[in-house]
Amino acid sequence: MELEHVRKIYFIGIGGIGMSALARYFRQRGKEIAGYDRTETALTRKLAAEGMQIHYVDDPQQIPAQIDLVVYTPAVPADHRELQYFRREGFPVLKRAEVLGLISRHSRTLAVAGTHGKTTTTSLLSFLLREAGVDCTAFLGGIAGNFGTNYLSGRSDWVVVEADEYDRSFLHLQPEMAVVLSTDPDHLDIYGDRQRLMQEGFRAFARQVKPGGRLFVRHDLKDAFADLPPVTTYGLEEGDYRSTRVHVQDGYFRFDFHGPDLYWKDLQLGAPGRHNVENATAALALALQVGLTETAARRALAAFSGVQRRFERIYQDDRRVYIDDYAHHPTELTAVIGAARELFPGRKLTGIFQPHLYSRTRDFLTEFAAALDRLDEPVLLEIYPAREEPIPGIDSAALLKEMKNPNKRLWQLAELPDALGRLELDVLLTMGAGNIDTLVEPIQNWLQRTKP
Repeated sequence: MELEHVRKIYFIGIGGIGMSALARYFRQRGKEIAGYDRTETALTRKLAAEGMQIHYVDDPQQIPAQIDLVVYTPAVPADHRELQYFRREGFPVLKRAEVLGLISRHSRTLAVAGTHGKTTTTSLLSFLLREAGVDCTAFLGGIAGNFGTNYLSGRSDWVVVEADEYDRSFLHLQPEMAVVLSTDPDHLDIYGDRQRLMQEGFRAFARQVKPGGRLFVRHDLKDAFADLPPVTTYGLEEGDYRSTRVHVQDGYFRFDFHGPDLYWKDLQLGAPGRHNVENATAALALALQVGLTETAARRALAAFSGVQRRFERIYQDDRRVYIDDYAHHPTELTAVIGAARELFPGRKLTGIFQPHLYSRTRDFLTEFAAALDRLDEPVLLEIYPAREEPIPGIDSAALLKEMKNPNKRLWQLAELPDALGRLELDVLLTMGAGNIDTLVEPIQNWLQRTKP
């Protein structure tokens, strides 16, 4: 399909972070944009203010006339009335990933894949390129703090995209260069097991890199991609590109960066955590291929303010700190808790976690329990089901039973933030990918009201 001939596009699920970025891309190019979403949010209100026509009732009669293309997300159920209408009437209907793939074929695409770290790495890579004078377009999986948006409109032929493994979406991309950050098991409801995730997911994605392109992988994953040259590795302490001497100084993570014939000493990173130093190592490796200089790198790394809901510091007073994070996988929980331990040594960590998906909770029950036990005081909320129906025997009570921490608790979402008065707070973390984000502002307000 030739996208330049399309005049009016309809998005089903337009308020999603990936869908809204795509809608903004086409709006910037003069297309007329309309769409549906289940609920009105701050993001959909911004889209409407940008000239997009949005409604919130699944009703085919509210669809405007003369739609040339329909874009939908896999999160939309198959029985969605508007989606069924478009298919029945023979409209061109494409998944978001298919449209992103069409864009990537005609661009010099840098794709960031992995079960963790995609959004932060994509945002930092885009910021590095912009600081280096490369006016890239970018599709981000979150609201980047330095840009205040999830979409950047650029004039160069470079496009940075987040390559999502869910529903095998990233197999529609054809990048010039790509990086695989991690391949931890996830989305097993789609792939079945880790072996299929690797073979049908990440290795298949690696084969999508255009001839003459480059694939970057974390050093410990090199054997899994060794037959797919050319492979360049990166990592902490090891790899073709590597960061060493990682430490915290004056509240910031600092490190040295090494590459072939390259050594940059004592870089400062605005985003906290060793996992983000590793993400920065990947971003630096890619950006160097597109003309990044040491001066631009130092400036961008220090000024990088992260992504909303990625170790986002919401509140701080003389006695308490509140951080919110999107973490919804055991590896991500471990990284967030570890970063907090390094930044706030010796302080008490209280974490409120909302599990996301019954299947993910079932598949990683033991791993979730071990990660949450690292907190001084873990609080569980009920599972956020998202697209799933309940699974018998799988709930937050089952996860609580698996945990060994003597201070564990199970609360209802509605109890918060008032229930926080029962806790002796020092450093507070809220973590999860469901609707726990609706607590952020109320908790912030509660902390301000109870400021010592």
